[in-house]
Amino acid sequence: MWGVALTMGIASAGMAGPVAAAMQPLAWAPTALTPDQARLVDVVAELIMPATDTPGARQVGVPQFIDRALATYCDKAQAKLLRDGLTRMDADARSANGAIFVNLTAPQQIELLTRYDQEAAALRKQSPLAPPPHFFSALKELVTVGYFTSEPGATVALRYDPVPGAYHGCVPLSEIGRAWAT
Repeated sequence: MWGVALTMGIASAGMAGPVAAAMQPLAWAPTALTPDQARLVDVVAELIMPATDTPGARQVGVPQFIDRALATYCDKAQAKLLRDGLTRMDADARSANGAIFVNLTAPQQIELLTRYDQEAAALRKQSPLAPPPHFFSALKELVTVGYFTSEPGATVALRYDPVPGAYHGCVPLSEIGRAWAT
């Protein structure tokens, strides 16, 4: 399922042009991430959930959500997994292309993200009941949760119905068969 989300994001990013070139300076102060890690999260989040006819991850505040989650929600092991993964991303980018991740071209960035996604999928396949954690799976999960729990993610990207279905009070039990509980 997560591979599908990444693939959809990559396909959208490819149609929209280089996402990395559109990276702006941070307009917020990270608390759990370093400024370089925050920029990296900003670029990766936008590659996973790019702006299309709906707002992208950057616009809805996903990088800030991830920073806040690391500072307040994630336990030490989860935070270390993610931070070590961010460090690895820059090291892999330097090794393969001579520059940190945020300075790569969009195709180079996508190539690295695809590799991480494939690594995570291989781990899930080896141990489907209890796969070992992979930083990229954790990062994609935070991006997805941050996006779809934001107001634009929940109301613009998703269909929003604050009260699903019509209310019909005082309906005879014989018409509905049995009572409902929620």
